Amino acid sequence: MKFTKMQGCGNDYVYVNCFEEEIPDRSALAIRLSERHFGIGSDGVIYICPSDKADFTMDMYNLDGSRGRMCGNGIRCVGKYVFDHKMTDKTEISIETLAGIKYLTLHLDASGEKVESVTVDMGAPEFAAVKVPVDKNVIKKLAAENNYSLESIKENLDSDADNKENCIKEFPLIINNDKLNFTFVSMGNPHAVTFIDNTETLDINAYGPKTEFHEIFPERANVEFIKVVDGTHTEMRVWERGSAETFACGTGACASVVASYLNGLTDNKVSVKLLGGTLEIEYDYEHDRVLMTGPAVEVYNGNIDI
Repeated sequence: MKFTKMQGCGNDYVYVNCFEEEIPDRSALAIRLSERHFGIGSDGVIYICPSDKADFTMDMYNLDGSRGRMCGNGIRCVGKYVFDHKMTDKTEISIETLAGIKYLTLHLDASGEKVESVTVDMGAPEFAAVKVPVDKNVIKKLAAENNYSLESIKENLDSDADNKENCIKEFPLIINNDKLNFTFVSMGNPHAVTFIDNTETLDINAYGPKTEFHEIFPERANVEFIKVVDGTHTEMRVWERGSAETFACGTGACASVVASYLNGLTDNKVSVKLLGGTLEIEYDYEHDRVLMTGPAVEVYNGNIDI
């Protein structure tokens, strides 16, 4: 099987062109290929497939074989792959994902033949408990235990309407006997964003998995730990659902800017510094959409027996 290794800010995936390859068990193959000692090594595998709704389909699997609804760094690399490998000559393309159709603008290098960076319209963030999702019964239980008022978030708890003005924010969870306050956002996948003083000293292996698997998240969660540097700059470390800590998470960076803006901590345009690089995120509050711009890099091509 032919494959391509790609990365966006160090968030690396194996890419398989399913226009040419037929894979009977995509989940099992993702586990095998992602293993960094006995496989190729990656944060997961992304299969590029035909679509009857968009230009292409992105079918994503985490390194544990679980299927992902959306990946911001991954989808930028899909855009680079299909252009650089002559599957399209368009610089405005649409990609079908489990989180809906996403629209990409491809920015070319000086030669005009290769994609250098990609802007993705990530769509609207979601805040309703049923959409994130978070378990509203657990929220009510923990709110009572921590004297957290539910009045302002009632609409997001009891309906599927997305009330961004009163999203579920600064919600307390006890992790390792420490109280951390989280804002819950979906960017097509569940995110829990918390603000901390220092990302460098964070013991993410202690706090990440216990938050990911907390009872409040029926489908687990991606967890973002954010240091606000100033109104237009933040630093982020991320514990990804199904992949542990990664160098970057595009949807997580988007969720973090939405959360920091709604909490009054930053402007709506923020440079998010991750372990693997920097993403430029804009939260268009008026039109309710998030734009993400960042690099996409092809590392190498290869063949593997499956």
